Amino acid sequence: MGLDEQAALRHAMSHDLRAPLRVVEGFTRILKEDYGSQLDAQANGYLDRVLGAAERMSDMIDALLMHAQLSSEPLRRQAVDVSALAKDVAGEQVLVLNGSARADVDVAEGMTAHADPVLLRRVLENLIGNALKYSSKTERPHVAVGVVPETDPEVFFVRDNGAGFDMGCADKLFGMFQRLHSAKEFPGNGVGLAAVQHIVQRHGGRIWAEAAVGQGACFYFTLGASRHHQRRTER
Repeated sequence: MGLDEQAALRHAMSHDLRAPLRVVEGFTRILKEDYGSQLDAQANGYLDRVLGAAERMSDMIDALLMHAQLSSEPLRRQAVDVSALAKDVAGEQVLVLNGSARADVDVAEGMTAHADPVLLRRVLENLIGNALKYSSKTERPHVAVGVVPETDPEVFFVRDNGAGFDMGCADKLFGMFQRLHSAKEFPGNGVGLAAVQHIVQRHGGRIWAEAAVGQGACFYFTLGASRHHQRRTER
């Protein structure tokens, strides 16, 4: 898809899709506000469902726009202090998702990478945010961010002790709008991991996960070719 086509698609999502959605939401609110008192509880419940669905659709459009933007942003690699970046992200996410310092987040020291710092931050925001979210119902939430020793290319990981998932469903993890838990259990739109995979692949890396139901999950990712391959291509 060319740049002009991408721009046209983003414009269509931002304007053409939102226009009828605003009409649905607007008239539903008018109906509820002006005539809600004349309707029974079941009818008002239906209106609330329509408003809820309209809000979810709006969130999905926002997520799609953000995902589409990733493809148009240039990749700017530089030396990144991954440990410092992960600590900064974890501090923000703990406050946003937990509202306190109840969760224990352990970030390994000395992690570095040659990557785009803005895009890598998005990866860590999503993975650490998910780890905190899916471990929030455990008695003592614990999240670890580190790197697997003696790996080439380096394999980074984000591990939690939360809800986990059935590995039989692992092929759905990185699909657009795919969710392994209901929105009632854990909120989300199912786009974050698809964006993470896209960013990792743009760096020439890959991402995968290991988990068990009720025993937490661990997401692994790389950010490029092995050092041996890099030296060979630089000759």
